[in-house]
Amino acid sequence: MSHTDTGVRAAGGWLAIASLLLTGTLITHGPLQTDLGRQMQIIADGSTRWAIAHWSAAAALSSFAVAGLVVLAARSRLTEGAWTMSAWAVLPVTALWTMTTAVAEATAVADAAIAGDRPMFDAWWAFSEGKATGFMFSALALAIIAGNEARTHQRVTPAGASWIGAAAGVASFFGWALGMWLGVGIGNLIWLVSSIILCLWALWFGIALAGVGRVSTAPAGARPVSRVASPVDP
Repeated sequence: MSHTDTGVRAAGGWLAIASLLLTGTLITHGPLQTDLGRQMQIIADGSTRWAIAHWSAAAALSSFAVAGLVVLAARSRLTEGAWTMSAWAVLPVTALWTMTTAVAEATAVADAAIAGDRPMFDAWWAFSEGKATGFMFSALALAIIAGNEARTHQRVTPAGASWIGAAAGVASFFGWALGMWLGVGIGNLIWLVSSIILCLWALWFGIALAGVGRVSTAPAGARPVSRVASPVDP
């Protein structure tokens, strides 16, 4: 197996781990509240659950960073285009950027909520909210990756599923902007649901990449790869 094939399979494994962890995190996390007093109370009442969810998020985001770096090093068909190469490069940067949010919310934010220290909570929440902006651009990067996967002849997930993943990434981006920047409550729900859908597609994509063997070096005109088993080379 070539270096490129090994890299793609390794990246797929890391992507699958990251997506599985982040899916669980989002389900546990629930939608954010536009009322900070209400959000503070939710954290205080479920501090253990909140801490577990955000340590899990930190692990997931670290895994996304590894996946992006490995894909870039593999020099496969996944990074042949300028847009896709940029998307895979953006992924580790935004994942590491957002990871600091997860750590801050598992520690300082949770501690301030438990202590009922509203000024401290507000200060750390503002810091976390600013750093969490990276999540928007992670979602947009994954949307570009999913859209590229839907268009290529070498895809390892069905085109329809990949287009759904791309749409979910765009919805996650705008949902975050609506909820966190404009204070529109429904935006937080859109962000949560679309992010879960995006992570489920990324989980599927990662598992498929981890098991596809030599698909990464197939020529541009090759027939589509089987979705259910390691493909035989054309």
